[in-house]
Amino acid sequence: MLTPLLAVHTTVAIVATVIGPFAIWARLGMTKRPKLHRAFGYAWVTLMIITAISAIFIPSSLRLNWHGFSLIHLLVPVTMASLFFAFHFLIKGNIKRHKRILIILYVQACLIAGAFAVFQGPLMRELLWK
Repeated sequence: MLTPLLAVHTTVAIVATVIGPFAIWARLGMTKRPKLHRAFGYAWVTLMIITAISAIFIPSSLRLNWHGFSLIHLLVPVTMASLFFAFHFLIKGNIKRHKRILIILYVQACLIAGAFAVFQGPLMRELLWK
């Protein structure tokens, strides 16, 4: 059953997955677009925070869980710490580490966890494939 919490979580996660590459694209190539990068970047960070916080309240449907939490819930503190350190390095002027952290977070939290949710989660399988 698609609850309002799961609908919010899924929607913001999908939007974050879609706009993440735009934030990266805005800083690539010969033409730098810092205003566009910041706009997409702040939107992406906001969506990731909402996704992480909402995930805390979604119990795991996997058999291997502890009080409703499974291994995928470890992405919540990883996401929050990654966002903190990404901004820390940005403030310190270490753009390479800022970029590296956020690209790794995008791959882990959006692509890998998203694929895991779609292909392993019974609810998402039911919503998408039936």
